[in-house]
Amino acid sequence: MKGEHPCKVTSVSTSKTGKHGHAKCNFVAIDIFTGKKYEDIIPSTHTAHVPTVTRKEYQLVDITAEGFCSLMDEAGTCRDDVKLPDYPDNFAREIQAAFDSGKPQDVTVLSAMGHDQIVSIKEAVESK
Repeated sequence: MKGEHPCKVTSVSTSKTGKHGHAKCNFVAIDIFTGKKYEDIIPSTHTAHVPTVTRKEYQLVDITAEGFCSLMDEAGTCRDDVKLPDYPDNFAREIQAAFDSGKPQDVTVLSAMGHDQIVSIKEAVESK
């Protein structure tokens, strides 16, 4: 929170008006890329910043020895700047194993605040 981490808010509670006349909102949230829990307290009269999060599907084309994934979207545009994820544990190994199976794989990439991360993988459905 505090503007540095894109998070999913899990709970919000509001305190009573204090001696300075403002109620406070207590936010509890989970970082969408690391799973780390954050808490922030913001006066109820202030604005809470909401990051823009996008989700896009890609075909997994290759994985380099350094762990970078070659991804291709529906238009055939390729990108090679997304690394295998550190979170959750063993997810990078799961992606590598699925790729090594030789079956085509589709991945979902979440993008927010200048960070892109693979968040899911599934066997591609071949169109007829």
